[in-house]
Amino acid sequence: MKVLVVGNGGREHALAWKLLQSQNVEQVICTPGNGGTATMPRCQNFPLSVEDFEGIKQCALANNVSLVVVGPELPLAQGITDYLQQYKIRVFGPTKEGAQIESSKHWAKNLMQSAGIPTAAFAVFTEVDKAKAYIKTQKVPIVVKADGLAAGKGVTVAATVEEAQAAIDSLFDNGFSTVVIEEFLTGQEVSVLAITDGLTIRALLPAADHKRIGEGDTGENTGGMGAYAPVPIVTTELMARLEIEILQPTLEALQQRGIDYRGVLYAGLMINSVGDPIVLEFNCRFGDPETQAILPLLESPLEQLLLACSDQQLEQLPAITWKPGAAACVVAASKGYPGAYEKGKVISGIEQAETLGASVFQAGTQFKQQQLLTDGGRVLGVTATDESLQKAVAEAYKAINCIQFEGIYYRTDIGHRLI
Repeated sequence: MKVLVVGNGGREHALAWKLLQSQNVEQVICTPGNGGTATMPRCQNFPLSVEDFEGIKQCALANNVSLVVVGPELPLAQGITDYLQQYKIRVFGPTKEGAQIESSKHWAKNLMQSAGIPTAAFAVFTEVDKAKAYIKTQKVPIVVKADGLAAGKGVTVAATVEEAQAAIDSLFDNGFSTVVIEEFLTGQEVSVLAITDGLTIRALLPAADHKRIGEGDTGENTGGMGAYAPVPIVTTELMARLEIEILQPTLEALQQRGIDYRGVLYAGLMINSVGDPIVLEFNCRFGDPETQAILPLLESPLEQLLLACSDQQLEQLPAITWKPGAAACVVAASKGYPGAYEKGKVISGIEQAETLGASVFQAGTQFKQQQLLTDGGRVLGVTATDESLQKAVAEAYKAINCIQFEGIYYRTDIGHRLI
C-alpha cells in the first residue's frame, strides 16, 4: 500500500519513518514534507501546502494512495477530512466538526462540562474590558488561552494580574475574538494520546512534553522542546481510570453530538498531588514531539492501527503491543525561537548521531543543492531508546551533541522531573 502523510514537521517525519518499517507499506508520500522525508528511501515529497486540499486529493488519486494521514491541526480544523472523504479517499483524522475539540477551547470546555469530565474552572470572554475586569477578581497565577489554533503557543500562565491583562491584549491584537480564562492547576502534566474509530478507543503509551523554552520549565511556551515515554506516574491503575473517566466519556459525548470521530484524541492532563487526572485541553492529532517518543516504542504495525480507525474496525484488532524500555526526545531549535529566528543554516552531524543508535526526526529543515539547511524554529528531534528513561535521556544527549548548526539551542534538562 501507499500512504500519504500531510505535514512537514518532526511528527510527520516520525510517522513516515514508522510506516515504512512495515512490509505492507510500499511508499510514503509527504505533502509538503521536509529535508528528512526528502532523503528517506521509499519516501517522496510533493511541494503542496497543507491547505491545498485539491492538490492533495489529486496527488492521492494519481498515486493510488490507500490512506491519508493528517499530521497538523490546521488542515483538520479547515475540513480536509470532509473534503477528501467526498472522493472516497480514506483519511486518518477527524472531520471539521470533530476537530473543534482543539480548534475551539470554548467548545471543548462545554463538551467536557456536559460529559462530567474533570477540567479546570473557566470563563469565556469576547470583550477585552470584561476579560480584564474578571482577571482582577481572580487568584494568580491564572491561565489565559486563545480560543483558536495558535501552533501550541496560545497559552499564557500569568503570574500577575498585569501579565494576564497583557496576554489578553496580545490575543485580541493578534486577531483572536474570544479568550478562555482558567484557574491555574498544579501537578505533573502528562499527554495521553488515544486512537479511535468513533466506536472504540485505545490509549497509546503516556508521554510527557516540556513546553517551555528555558531550563527548569521557564520562559515562553513553545510547540515543545522535548518529550519522554512512558511516564512512571501513570500506573496501570491510573491508565484504567483515564480510560473510564476521560477517554470513553469524551468519545460518548462526541457520539451524542452526532460526530463520527476517527483519528487521534489527545488529552493534555494534569495529575494533581493526590493522583487525580484533570483535563487541561484536548487536541485532535498526534502530539509533536510526543509522537517522536511514542512511535519508536510501538511494536504493532502502525498502518494496521490507522487503517482500522479509518475503516471502523479497531475493535477487531488485537491489543496494541509495545517494546520494553523508554524513549526520550530532545528538540534542537534555531536561535531566537519561539520568537524571530534565521533560516538557511547548514546542519551537520546527523549521520554521526544516528551511528550512536539515535533516530533524528527532522522538522524545520530543507534539502537544497545537496545540503541540509535549517528552515524553521524547531529544527530536529533527537530520540533515543533504552531499558530505562535515565539511559534513554543520556543516549539522546550523546547523540544531539554530535549535531551542529549556527545558533543551535536545546534544553539540557529533558526528563528532569524524574532524573
